[in-house]
Amino acid sequence: MPSRLAQVSVPEQLSPQPQVNESTSESDDYWFHDSHFHLTNYVQEGTDIRHFLKIMDDKVGRSMLCGIPLQQQWMYGSTGDFAPTYYTQTDAPLYYYSFTDAIIAHEYLRLTPEERKRFDPMITGFNPTDMYAADHIRRVLLTYPGVFSGIGEFSIHKEFVSSKIAGEVATLDNKALDRILDFAAEVGLPVVLHCDVDTPFPRPNQDPYIVQKLRELADRHPDTVIIWAHIGVGRVVRPVKDQLGMVERGLRDRESKNIHFDISWDETAKYIVGSPEAIQATADLINRYPERFLFGTDCVAPQSQEQYLEVYEIYQPLLDKLTPEARHLLLKGNYERIFDEARRKVRAWETAHKRP
Repeated sequence: MPSRLAQVSVPEQLSPQPQVNESTSESDDYWFHDSHFHLTNYVQEGTDIRHFLKIMDDKVGRSMLCGIPLQQQWMYGSTGDFAPTYYTQTDAPLYYYSFTDAIIAHEYLRLTPEERKRFDPMITGFNPTDMYAADHIRRVLLTYPGVFSGIGEFSIHKEFVSSKIAGEVATLDNKALDRILDFAAEVGLPVVLHCDVDTPFPRPNQDPYIVQKLRELADRHPDTVIIWAHIGVGRVVRPVKDQLGMVERGLRDRESKNIHFDISWDETAKYIVGSPEAIQATADLINRYPERFLFGTDCVAPQSQEQYLEVYEIYQPLLDKLTPEARHLLLKGNYERIFDEARRKVRAWETAHKRP
């Protein structure tokens, strides 16, 4: 199968998020910036942020910083005394957990101004089917000015997760999602979106209808920077036939310059490095469109540097095939461009909408 891929108010004295340009010689000393990282897990437990700084050490320069927007319920009638920490460990439902944004803001604000330069916190604690979701994002920005740089990672179609959430199912053509992306464009917030490229265990020759709906979403929001997490691959959602060709057709389209792709997650990596043909085909694509890809770990609450760097190590065969320019942009340059601009725009929006 791997070869298929080849075919709350803040005190006024609080210092705002620093405006930095990491495109300096200091940035060159780091291995990468992490475009996809979760400080907490599905029960809102995680890594102390100062410990995470030690894990990053001199290997990782900057990282986006988000929680998990969903809480896994511990249903005693289902698992008894066993406390699940991941959504595959129980049949109990998931529910949206808005306090995750306050947790991330609190952790970020514990840092010194110099330490904060290394993080770009993200807003995730909203229900993407709720027309009020955009209002939540606005409220978070005004409650914690100087903190957040983007939105996500949040999910629309996600294997085993979507069906466990009570209420309306998130979809790509929901007006609530349009409202979120409209607001993101207004403020300058990049959006990290998880949306599986296909359904789990599709029937042979089943049309991957999600691809077309995702394309239509991007077309409706040309001014919103969208980062498609994992290029749509999931734990059991495998690459669709000719997936790289599909991605390249989107990259060639002048109207889709707002779409970027992150190659985070070890589950994605297993397909990309699964065969010499897949490695070469992916490297060729990134070399042709180096401004459109970002590297991320999608690591959740790591406890050691070895655990945190595992995805980077898995991707070495791919990295070795990239041109120097493409490797730099994938690992650091595109992150710097997107998130430096986000910091500038979001801070300007916050200043213009500052509460009296």
